[in-house]
Amino acid sequence: MESYIRFDWAMKRLLRNKANYAVLEGLLTTLLEEKVTIHKLLESESNQEDEFDKYNRVDMLAENSKGELVLIEVQNNNEYAYFQRMLFGASKLVTEYINRGEGYEKVRKVYSVNIVYFSLGHGKDFVYHGKTEFVGIHNGDILELSPFQKQTFKVDKVSQLYPEYYILKVNDFNRVAKTPLEEWIYYLNTGNVPEHATAPGLDKVKEQLKLDRMSREELKAYYKHLDNIVILRDNIMTERAEGRAEGRAEGRAEGRAEGIKEGIKEGIKEGMEKSRLDTARNMKADGLPIEVIAKYTHLSAEEIEKL
Repeated sequence: MESYIRFDWAMKRLLRNKANYAVLEGLLTTLLEEKVTIHKLLESESNQEDEFDKYNRVDMLAENSKGELVLIEVQNNNEYAYFQRMLFGASKLVTEYINRGEGYEKVRKVYSVNIVYFSLGHGKDFVYHGKTEFVGIHNGDILELSPFQKQTFKVDKVSQLYPEYYILKVNDFNRVAKTPLEEWIYYLNTGNVPEHATAPGLDKVKEQLKLDRMSREELKAYYKHLDNIVILRDNIMTERAEGRAEGRAEGRAEGRAEGIKEGIKEGIKEGMEKSRLDTARNMKADGLPIEVIAKYTHLSAEEIEKL
């Protein structure tokens, strides 16, 4: 089976070319289950990258033919606050792409498509879809749009006005690809396209994203990119292992210190107890009444009688 260029690299270098929009359109059409046509790519503060992000993540902002915004982000390494990052990115687009003074009816629909190569959250599926619905707390009904709102906004549900989120946990895919979406996940996971794939856009991957179409310099940069991804993942795994080891060592050290501390306390306690018993024994030998011995040693009459 022939290997193809990884999707994140293609997003950086190839898919921004209008001639290659069909690849992105195929992915979005398959995921959103409706025909998606990309009108243009946009710049956004959310898709600026720093030195670490250069290899760890890449994103692309597209506007479709309906004027909706689609943010596609690939994240290679673990980010514990990634759910909040998704929220921030979508919210930023909502406010960034409305002109000051425009009415709220001009708020753009946003799709946030997140392709993650790490274990995000805890779940059994490999594709998740999030949307906003308002559910009655007494009757459990879904709040619907009025007929006028449906006609004005050209949507059927309240959730269609709000950002929608898709999470593709591609590393969790370990089955034979049988559906168009699974064929896409297989490519995103392995860099290979199933032999008889029918998913929209994958035919363009086969045509335009072959490794042998790259020049020697492009291949050199591409393989360096792959190496850096491996290094980043190794670094994170090493940091986790070191963190666990340090935690265990600190735990043992704290345990020893706590043990010493408890030992000292126990020793002092035992010493004081022995001292009280010796004092009571001497007082009893001198013939002092039991009630007097009990008063000064805080021992019970029964304990004194046993001495």
